[in-house]
Amino acid sequence: MKHFFYFGLFVLISFSAVAAKRNDLKLFLADNANIQYVGRVYFSNRHQPRIWAPGVYIMAKFKGKKCEVLINDEVPGANNHNYLEIIIDGKNPYRIKLSGKTNTISLPDSLSDTEHTVMICKDTESNIGYIDFVGLRCEKLLPLPSKPKRKIEYFGDSITSGTGMDLSVVPCGAGEWYDEHNAYMSYGAQTSRNLDAQWQLTALAGVGLVHSCCNMDVVMPQIYDKVFLRGDTISWNFKNYQPDVVTICLGQNDGPDQDSTKFCSTYVKLIGDIRQHYSKADIICLTSPMGDQKLTSVLQRYLTGITNYINARGDKKVYKYFFLRQYHNGCGGHPDMADHKLIANELTAYIKQLKGW
Repeated sequence: MKHFFYFGLFVLISFSAVAAKRNDLKLFLADNANIQYVGRVYFSNRHQPRIWAPGVYIMAKFKGKKCEVLINDEVPGANNHNYLEIIIDGKNPYRIKLSGKTNTISLPDSLSDTEHTVMICKDTESNIGYIDFVGLRCEKLLPLPSKPKRKIEYFGDSITSGTGMDLSVVPCGAGEWYDEHNAYMSYGAQTSRNLDAQWQLTALAGVGLVHSCCNMDVVMPQIYDKVFLRGDTISWNFKNYQPDVVTICLGQNDGPDQDSTKFCSTYVKLIGDIRQHYSKADIICLTSPMGDQKLTSVLQRYLTGITNYINARGDKKVYKYFFLRQYHNGCGGHPDMADHKLIANELTAYIKQLKGW
């Protein structure tokens, strides 16, 4: 009986110590001025900003060896759980799958009792559902340095959103179709990090310029100005993000057999619509990195005609870039992780030369 009393007292003291340690963490809500957001975020509820698009990221700086991230997941289907990329102090990014509608993510216990920076990036795209960022629990939240001055936006499809690329945990053909998504390691995000720039991925798997795949009922010219791309809803305020460079990577889902006049005229109009919002940006038209020889040949011909036409009409800040080869080693013929790095290296070199960065 005596031993049981001491054991019970030990358990009670231990539990109290853990609770006290957790109570040392303060809750900082999502509208805290020290939290930074980059990407198309819906702030109708500033205490729980909503995120659909891939690659949207949140940054915060905190003091202490412990921090918890509070995230809600829509879970629109029984198995639709978003993935996040977590990066602490700019090192060793790791990917996690959310497990329920409400999630408390504890950052690793190995943190030193100093200042740390955390980035939370949405790895999956809008047709997996939204996430709501609730806030952070930590000892103290600190001001971050200013965001990088350079900004790039990437319009595209599944390639740009990072579909089918990360085979580190779930191989192709296993699990759910989104288990290999990794927007943080996509070519656009990597290109921006190479150039010390912010990134925004305005991308949706399956979308095309004039024809989308997979019975999808939207095309990019219809949704390029939305926050929730797949739903074609919630207008985006372009004043919130004015990029120095815009890339357009479309055509894979259209295929090589589209009517050339329709494709090219639609492309010209899309560039014109983007130009209305971004008067100073350099706009780069890209071939599809996963395109085969037939599609690549068609896109090279189309993009040459499109850029020549727009340049002749007076807009000299529209360019074309043709990828050096086909990248298709991931799931469903998409680029894999190594391919995305090579694509990013190509694009980084081109933008460096174009902008003098």
